[in-house]
Amino acid sequence: MRKFFGTSVVAISAAAMLALAGCGSGRDGDSDSGGEAAKGFAANSLIGVALPAKTSENWVLAGDLFSNGLKEAGFQADVQYAGASTTVADQQAQITAMTTKGAKVIVIGATDAAQLSTQVAAAHAAGAKVIAYDRLIKNTPDLDYYVAFDNFKVGQLQGQALLDGMKAKKPNGPYNIELFSGSPDDNNAGVFFDGAMSVLKPEIDKGTVVVASGQKEVKQTAIQGWKAEGAQARMDQLLTSTYGSKELDGVLSPNDTLARAILTSVKGAGKPTPVVTGQDSEVESVKSIVAGEQYMTINKDTRNLVKETINMVKALQAGDKPQVNDTKSYNNGSKVVDTYLLPPVAVTKANAAEAYASDPKLAPLTK
Repeated sequence: MRKFFGTSVVAISAAAMLALAGCGSGRDGDSDSGGEAAKGFAANSLIGVALPAKTSENWVLAGDLFSNGLKEAGFQADVQYAGASTTVADQQAQITAMTTKGAKVIVIGATDAAQLSTQVAAAHAAGAKVIAYDRLIKNTPDLDYYVAFDNFKVGQLQGQALLDGMKAKKPNGPYNIELFSGSPDDNNAGVFFDGAMSVLKPEIDKGTVVVASGQKEVKQTAIQGWKAEGAQARMDQLLTSTYGSKELDGVLSPNDTLARAILTSVKGAGKPTPVVTGQDSEVESVKSIVAGEQYMTINKDTRNLVKETINMVKALQAGDKPQVNDTKSYNNGSKVVDTYLLPPVAVTKANAAEAYASDPKLAPLTK
C-alpha cells in the first residue's frame, strides 16, 4: 500500500491505523477525516474553489465546470485562480477571503502544497470543510478530504508506455532515455516520478535502459512551474551535451505541455523523434499522438474529477459523509487523509478513438 508525502513513501504508524479503525470500517463512505459527521448547511451556501494559474487546459476547464456545476446544484460559487506568476500568495489571500465570506466548503487545487496549512487551519476553525482537489495539501491536520486520480498509477502507466513504445520501434535495446519531472512545489510531481521509476528502475539497473546524461533524481529533472520553456531549454542542453552522436530513444515527460516542448527541441536539433510520454489529453497533444509524434498521454477526465468533488460538497450539505475509497494511503505529514481516487487511462494512437469516444472536444480529433 502506498502512503504519499511529498516525493517519498511514508509508513503509517500503528497509532494512526488505530485512529482510522475508530473512525469507520474502511468501506466507501464510512470514514470522515474531519471527525464528527457534518451537520449540513443551507442549500444555497457559498462554496469556494481556489485553483492554480491557468497553466493547462485542464485547469481552465475545471474552473468552468465548477462554476456551472455548483450553480446547477443550487450553491453560490466563488471560483478563483491564482495569478499568472503562480506565486502562492495569491491563493493564500483568495482562501482567506473565501473563509471571511463564510464559505461552507473550500475546494483547493494547490499552487504550493506545502504553504497553505495556515489558511486551511483558519478555514477549518471557521467551520468550513476543506477538500484538496487533484493535489494533496501537506502538513495540516485540518484537511478533510482529497479527491484525485491515482497519480502513482499515472506514473506507472507512463513508465510502461515508454518501455512499450521504445520496444515497438526498436525490438532490442539498450535504450537511451532522459527523465523529466514536474514542478517541485506540486506534490503530484514527485508521485508521478516515483510511479514511473517503479517501472523504469529495474530496467535501468539491468542496463537495458540507460539514462545517458546520468540525471536520475527529481531535483535534476524538475521543471519549475511546469513551464514549457523550461522543458525546452533543458532538452536543448541535454541534446547538446549528451546526444552529439548518441541516439535518444525515449523521454519520460510528466505532462503534455512539457512533452510538446521536448518534441520541439528534438525537432529543432534535427534528431529522430523519440518515444515521448505525456498526461492531460490536451488538444494539441492528442493531435500529435494521432499524427504519430507524441507517443502517449494519460486521460484524466476533468469532467469526472469535478463531478466527484461536487458530489462531496452535496453530501456535506446534506449532513452526510462523502464517499471515499481510500482511507490508508495518503499521508500528508500530519494525518492520513480520506480520499476518493479515480482511475487514469493510458492513451496511444491505437486506442485514442475508444478512449475519447464520449468526449465531444477530443473525439473528432481521432477520426
